[in-house]
Amino acid sequence: MNNDEVAAAERTDAKPAGPALVRALGRWDLTAIGVNQVIGGAIFLLPSQLAAQVGAWGVTAFVLVGVASLLVALCFAEVGSRFEGTGGPYLYTRAAFGRFAAFEVGWMQWFTRVASQASIANGIALALGFYWPAMTGGAGRALMLIGLVAALAVINVRGIRQSALVVNVLTIGKLVPLGIFILVGLFFVDTRLLSPLPPITWSQASAGALLLIFAYGGYDVVPVPAGEASDPRRHVPFALVTTIIAVTIIMALAQLVAAGILPGLASSTTPLADAALAMMGAGGALLIGVGSIVSMTGNNAGQVLTGSRMLFALAEHGELPAFFGRIHPTYRTPANAVLFTSAVALALVLSGSFAMLALVSAVARLVTYTGACASTLVLRGPRFEGLVKPATFIVKGGPLVPVLAILVSLAILAGASTQQLVGGLAALVAGAVLYLVNDVHRART
Repeated sequence: MNNDEVAAAERTDAKPAGPALVRALGRWDLTAIGVNQVIGGAIFLLPSQLAAQVGAWGVTAFVLVGVASLLVALCFAEVGSRFEGTGGPYLYTRAAFGRFAAFEVGWMQWFTRVASQASIANGIALALGFYWPAMTGGAGRALMLIGLVAALAVINVRGIRQSALVVNVLTIGKLVPLGIFILVGLFFVDTRLLSPLPPITWSQASAGALLLIFAYGGYDVVPVPAGEASDPRRHVPFALVTTIIAVTIIMALAQLVAAGILPGLASSTTPLADAALAMMGAGGALLIGVGSIVSMTGNNAGQVLTGSRMLFALAEHGELPAFFGRIHPTYRTPANAVLFTSAVALALVLSGSFAMLALVSAVARLVTYTGACASTLVLRGPRFEGLVKPATFIVKGGPLVPVLAILVSLAILAGASTQQLVGGLAALVAGAVLYLVNDVHRART
């Protein structure tokens, strides 16, 4: 990659010819985005799945995988402290490894965001269907999904402050039920259910760890809207580290309460709701049920915000048609990217195609995490001095943390199924074709 390409990896110093994005996000806005993306709907189901793998080791497993995730987040924090533009890991990989590798990272991140938005929207319909059966199929489901996707799209088009406010409110809305569940539940925990710790095999331990690596996913989107942050080089590292610490505490305590209340946790299909029912009655179960719907809605709102910004970043750097990089003259948001991302997600959820696309998530995380962690090492090199901004946050220990973080990222492959690997490879090939088509188009214009 030549010096001009490195300098072009981020366009924060250039004066935009038209309207520019508004830098309105603070450190707590970015933190809310991170917490919101990690704590989605899975936390309400995960405790039983984890218990089935590792039994009473679940709380310890949450803490250990939280530490492993922190290694990756620290790499994101250091490399993110060098950049001020929109795109997050796409920008880092572009500066360190060039356009093609970066395009694959950006493409895979957008692809998984839009597929996840569709998947979680479907989860909202199913959760609502428990109370209103009409939401599970037919016109009722379609109208609800269209209304949800349209509402979130309009909010994101109207302004970054509105989008951040909705994410903040919904993040608080999901944390309140979880907080009540944890605080009340600690008084009901039967410590006999938490000990003695059973012997587990290596196969069980690795299966549980890989389950949690996926459960912790989502914090990688924190730096994506950095082009709309007021002080991204300082706020992005803060938000990344705070996100991992916060979600580790919340999810480990939720696991502790569920395991300490339900003797048959591993066989429960709705573990948090069942535990809440046992200690607070029907009102507690309803609290968790509503909390899960709020949680998924908040996660959906975050998917729209971050997915559209990744599409915008690709277009901003000429890797996609300029249409996706246009900023609304009044609202100063990437309106076209928002509307396109929302339309694709709606098409996926109405058609049911999202289930197949979810297979890509394993390889997508591998590509994104490894790209950012490797970029942390590369951009420390002397040849990048003066080409990228100096880091305001530096991970101690030389190459140790980035190397360990890359190993954590590669561990995802160990648990990926053949279907996931094939699906991920197909998505990468599709990205490569899209990249070449765009290059040919650029060469002709």
